[in-house]
Amino acid sequence: MPARVFIDGEVGTTGLQIRDRLAPRKDIDLVQIDPARRKDPDARREAMAQADVAILCLPDAAAREAVALAADLPVRIIDASTAHRVADGWVYGFLELDAEIRSALPRARLVANPGCYATGAIALLAPLVTAGVIGADERLTINAVSGYSGGGKELIAEFETGDAPDFFAYALGQSHKHLPEVMGRAGLTARPVFAPAVGRFAQGMAVQVPLHLNGRRLSQLRDTLAAHYDGARFVRVVPPAPRVSPTALNDTNLMELSVHGSDDSGCAVLVAVLDNLGKGASGAAVQNLNLMIGAEEDAGL
Repeated sequence: MPARVFIDGEVGTTGLQIRDRLAPRKDIDLVQIDPARRKDPDARREAMAQADVAILCLPDAAAREAVALAADLPVRIIDASTAHRVADGWVYGFLELDAEIRSALPRARLVANPGCYATGAIALLAPLVTAGVIGADERLTINAVSGYSGGGKELIAEFETGDAPDFFAYALGQSHKHLPEVMGRAGLTARPVFAPAVGRFAQGMAVQVPLHLNGRRLSQLRDTLAAHYDGARFVRVVPPAPRVSPTALNDTNLMELSVHGSDDSGCAVLVAVLDNLGKGASGAAVQNLNLMIGAEEDAGL
């Protein structure tokens, strides 16, 4: 019997991408409501009551409301918002992060989908912190650039009408909503400086962590990452390249990690490339859904 899936917020960027990945599949029936009632709590609760899994593609407040609406329902939930990424009782939906997540997620009722910037930063840092190659209290900087689709409908409209600049940095007040997620899931005790930016391209993302080696070797960084992700289906460690494009993995659920720099200079840059709408959002949600319903991990991806 096909799994019944309700996408709460399917008209948004992430919701549309998830719907497009799920609609052709024979093993899934999409539960939908009248578009005129998509903000009606009663209609949303009715849809969740019919579904095996609800995927929340909503602002944080609306996601919390949806979870409350479904509190007494047997529906399982994947939340793509920021609301529950460090909350107790939720499985963090980054399957490649550790064996405990991969074991717990198939039977979880509540799954928090990772954030896009956070996926890249955590993928780079968590294995190195766990292995003791980077200290939890090390002072770090995370630089990143994303396609404008990550900013939602208003930012997309700004770029598509030509009103936005070709590139801009933002959230420089160090209160970006991904910071608690990055710290908690990467095991950091010292708050990193986070400098995100947006460029004139629709999707794609590059996350960089500059690092003073301080006695470490580039090979140690690469080998630790390669060992951690050995056998991972959607995360791979690749050799350094002269240029790294944030759009290189668009329309995939892949993420590539690389280590750049030189031992002689004593400096390195760790880089993660992913599609902010793929492994950074809808692709990750579908990957998590697949394990929750007993499908192949790469189904629809």
